[in-house]
Amino acid sequence: MESDFIFGLLLVLFLVAIAAGFIDTLAGGGGLIALPALLAVGIPPLAALGTNKLQGSVGTGTAAFLMFKTGRIQRADMLPLMGIAFLASASGSVAVQFVDVAVLELLIPIALVATAIFFIFSSASALGTSKSARRQTLFRRLAVPVIGAYDGMLGPGTGSFFSLAGVSLLGRDLPLATAGAKALNFATNIASLIVFLSYGKVVWVAGGVMILGQLLGAYLGSHCLFRINPNFLRLLVVGMCFAMLIRFGFTRDWW
Repeated sequence: MESDFIFGLLLVLFLVAIAAGFIDTLAGGGGLIALPALLAVGIPPLAALGTNKLQGSVGTGTAAFLMFKTGRIQRADMLPLMGIAFLASASGSVAVQFVDVAVLELLIPIALVATAIFFIFSSASALGTSKSARRQTLFRRLAVPVIGAYDGMLGPGTGSFFSLAGVSLLGRDLPLATAGAKALNFATNIASLIVFLSYGKVVWVAGGVMILGQLLGAYLGSHCLFRINPNFLRLLVVGMCFAMLIRFGFTRDWW
């Protein structure tokens, strides 16, 4: 009976990871689905965070690999940016030990609302039309390191923020900006994962099962990303931003 119960929990985590990988590939916010499930099955908070980062890293890594493989994003363009994102995330993971996290957390709802508003009032046809050398420099030298450091310190909404930067600064359409965001988010996830692994805060049985689900979910999401209606994708990003905002509010007893 106990083995059946454990199998049932692992099956639930597998199915949750499929959904998380699929949604995260399209719009970000996969942790919004995966982390509560890990906590619900009784995994301690820090271990749940580490396990979530493990399975999420595989999901973003799978999506990034498929984007490279299909030529949606180019290694020559993305690898240097991934290096910057990795170092920034690692630096953020260290810096968060010495700063007041409560103050930094005030940035989360502001950034989520700003991202949602941008995509609400920008039609799909208007996205990806603004390009300039100055904006591309801002993306490389400011947006990538700042968002990377943010992921190392806090994390919620990182994929959506990378997508926003790709649209507003690089002039990419939303599907292409999302593809690039997967590669950058993979780099930041790996940096944070290394920190969790160094402290042994990963439950490998749960993480292993969820890795399988993430592989499938990210695979399906990657194949849908450039096939679905851009307006639907835009609304999905907006929806995930508000979902993350609502969950953040609940964890802070705002309502």
